[in-house]
Amino acid sequence: MSLDKEYLEYPLRRYGMDHERYDWSMLPQRPGIEWGNGNRIALWIVPALEWFPLNMQSKPFKPMGAMQTAYPDFRHYTLRDYGNRVGIFRIMEALGKHGLKASAAMNAAVAVRYPALVKACVDRGWEIIANGLDMDHLHHGGMSEDEERALVTASLDILRKASGQPVRGWLSPAKSESWHTPDLLKEAGVDYLCDWVNDDMPYSMNTRAGRIHAMPHPIDIDDATILVQNHHTEDDFRDQLIDQFDVLYKESSADNGRVMAISLHPWVIGQPYRIRALEEALAHIARHRGVWSATGSEILDAWKAGQPA
Repeated sequence: MSLDKEYLEYPLRRYGMDHERYDWSMLPQRPGIEWGNGNRIALWIVPALEWFPLNMQSKPFKPMGAMQTAYPDFRHYTLRDYGNRVGIFRIMEALGKHGLKASAAMNAAVAVRYPALVKACVDRGWEIIANGLDMDHLHHGGMSEDEERALVTASLDILRKASGQPVRGWLSPAKSESWHTPDLLKEAGVDYLCDWVNDDMPYSMNTRAGRIHAMPHPIDIDDATILVQNHHTEDDFRDQLIDQFDVLYKESSADNGRVMAISLHPWVIGQPYRIRALEEALAHIARHRGVWSATGSEILDAWKAGQPA
């Protein structure tokens, strides 16, 4: 069966990616990045502070953590709420033992419902990044551009006011985007997004408003994926974090840095019987020299400073 002539004349057909969001490049062929002070690993810890409405519509799909049973699903609602009431403070304590900072990916609804939690993050020197309005307002291709713009604007306005920070980063609820999401984020003053999971390092993306940047925020090493979705044990989670770090550490050097991103959900890893796994992984990482605990904005700024003019 022969191909249509039009197929071969597809205007974006090229080596690498057949779209214009970013230039194709292989990581080993890129210039090395120096984090400074002899550091080789930028450790980026991203707890997600989420709010799941009790009356979720779950459209166009159910995100991880959505309500499961008939309304009112108090069992799952209160478990998710546990993360913001209890679990997050165990994470804060675990990070505090090693002087580690974080970037809290926060639903705007959390800032409205838990202003003391915003203050607790800011007082610890954590960065606040936007995680959309709440976990029932997903960004997707079926939305109008105006509808999505309103969600972006409302989310950023609430979080910027509540935190007093510029809120430079964005993680879409469930990592779900529309075709226009990067454009709308850049137009709203966002510098980096965390939805694309195809690299170990930041990279530049094209939007109609200029450059935005993708940050490495892997989903397969996240606690909800490993412990809830894949049903692995807490020891498995600890070992996978350690394995992830050890390989990145081996691949890196002072003039060729890497990012080690750890995505956490307080309603998952913040449970009493699970927090040990995180504490042991962090202790392993902290024993190594050349580990720089940084926020997403700090990592992005260092990466940009190392790019060719």
